[in-house]
Amino acid sequence: MPVKTTATQTKGEATRAALEDAAIELFMEQGYHATTMRQIAERAELALGGIYNHFSSKEEIFQAIILDKHPYKKVLPAILKAQGEDVDEFIRNAAKVALEELKAQPYFIKLMLIEIVEFNGKHGAALIKELAPKALPIFEKLIKSRKNLRMTNPAMLFRTFIGLLISYLLTDIIISNSMMQKLMPKNAADTYVDVYLHGILKPEA
Repeated sequence: MPVKTTATQTKGEATRAALEDAAIELFMEQGYHATTMRQIAERAELALGGIYNHFSSKEEIFQAIILDKHPYKKVLPAILKAQGEDVDEFIRNAAKVALEELKAQPYFIKLMLIEIVEFNGKHGAALIKELAPKALPIFEKLIKSRKNLRMTNPAMLFRTFIGLLISYLLTDIIISNSMMQKLMPKNAADTYVDVYLHGILKPEA
């Protein structure tokens, strides 16, 4: 994995990005615990001593990946562009584009599980600190635009939307290659979002 610079990157930034990419590959192949700094350096075609010019530890690399490579950097702009004449349509469209983007980043769920299992979510605060100021205004706008929402707390609405995305992706992995997967309708994601919006009970006549 030779280090390649772009027009907007310095050599140091390119090396740092190459190390993060190498670490992601190794974490996905053999897990966080089994991966060493030496292996990351070798995968990035860098001398072991050189890696410490950029990161002091494997955990520091992992935290950098959480902040630098998190799919929200692509998901959030896509959600901002989501259109809808009402809250229902907006949530459906936002969930659709978000799930499409997240599925295109297969490492996302595995990294999230590493974060939970290995670190008990300790890096989540740094991610939320960066994400919340950009995302909360979207959900504040939703609440202001529709008075009959059961939820009036933008942060809680944001949390449940994240839960919608993660739970769908996790259960999709769990049932993959199983009989249950074969029983899923073609519009499984749409049905999942519909349950999020309206629950499982039909409205009373």
